[in-house]
Amino acid sequence: MFMKSFIVSFCLFIAINIQAQIVSGPMLGHTEFRTTTIWFEVSDTVNKYQLSCWDVKNFRSSMQILESVPTTTLGFSKLIFQIGKLMPGTQYKYVLSVTGTSKQLASGSFKTQELWQWRKDPPTFSFLAGSCIYINNPEFDRPGKPYGQDSTILETMAKEKADFMLWLGDNWYTREIDYYSEWGLFNRPSSDRKKPFFANLLKAMPNYAIWDDHDFGWNDGDKSYPFKETSRKAFQHFWANPSYGENNQAIYTKFTWNDVDVFMLDDRWFRSNDNMADSLNGQINEAKEMFGKQQLEWLKNALLQSSTNKNISFRIIATGSQVLNPVSPWDCFVHFPKEYNELMQFIADNKLNGILFFTGDRHHSEVIKIDRKGSYPLYDVTSSPLTSGSHKFGGAEKNNPFRVAGIDNIQNYSRITLEGSLENRTLKVEFIDGKGNILSSWNTSAKELKN
Repeated sequence: MFMKSFIVSFCLFIAINIQAQIVSGPMLGHTEFRTTTIWFEVSDTVNKYQLSCWDVKNFRSSMQILESVPTTTLGFSKLIFQIGKLMPGTQYKYVLSVTGTSKQLASGSFKTQELWQWRKDPPTFSFLAGSCIYINNPEFDRPGKPYGQDSTILETMAKEKADFMLWLGDNWYTREIDYYSEWGLFNRPSSDRKKPFFANLLKAMPNYAIWDDHDFGWNDGDKSYPFKETSRKAFQHFWANPSYGENNQAIYTKFTWNDVDVFMLDDRWFRSNDNMADSLNGQINEAKEMFGKQQLEWLKNALLQSSTNKNISFRIIATGSQVLNPVSPWDCFVHFPKEYNELMQFIADNKLNGILFFTGDRHHSEVIKIDRKGSYPLYDVTSSPLTSGSHKFGGAEKNNPFRVAGIDNIQNYSRITLEGSLENRTLKVEFIDGKGNILSSWNTSAKELKN
């Protein structure tokens, strides 16, 4: 009887572990002073999973054990653990297993944000940024030279001692076989995330993301995309942001890291088609929008709220399309004059300090500077591409007079470093290639971005 019972138990243990497979992850998501989020994609919908988490310096009294079951959409199962009761500025470790077994399926570590506000100067820290991840899929890609380039740049990024990663859109590339299928919109990020070169970066630091056209839908996608509700569900399924828009619309959100507020905008959900005229009969076309009334109202209020916080040095507005580039021949916020003028006027009228734009999309990296009468200049930091094709500056952009730093024709990412006292805070942007070489850099300070 004992042997029979043992065999049954052993077979059940084996069956559970055959079913319980990590498809991708762990991925660290939104992380605060006392909370963090850890995401996985798993292969089954049956098992209950257990995450054990503890302070590396205080094992006995800090141990937490959380349980969760997968959430499945269209056959894709995610596992989310939202861990609370943590302490600020503390290093933790975690282990994932199937409940009732001792086999470790995954493990990792994370650090909560430090509580420095009203106590001392903000710590020196850095984060990474980038856009445009194309993973070749030869069976379905267009004929000819592969568009995806060397993906080992993601391994280089994973080795950085950065505090978080800011994904600036086109974080995966949907293509013809995905555009018109709910399953396809989920399968594209799932199939990309399975690649081993993704694993270490997703695990190394918290990840925050916006989208652009290629991870929203088709090229230059706008609000007419018929599967945009499904695309939003896919975005929520594969990222772990603080929130996702309002009223079940869009994916915009905000988070704070030390003395930086990051406003993450959605440039697709409410967007008019790029070919809609900027003006009609000599008048600005009031119907042409990129962000939409709901999102712009949210952004204005969020910026005003941020301006009351004396511990914030920089206010980064992140969006997929470039914002300021006057000579861009492609999609750029400046080509949506109604909303562009409205936002620029709002920033000026309210004397908002520390504003920087961070953007992706363009397949080159650069810093665009726009001077303003009676106030500090505005800058747009574009970081692109990570693994997709690049190009050389050409046409009106070849010698762009508004460019103060930039690189072209190479895959790269950005490392942004903040240091100095709260009164003398500086921000440095470095564009870095796949081997870790610094290609170009630019810096500014909170004092320079002040009215």
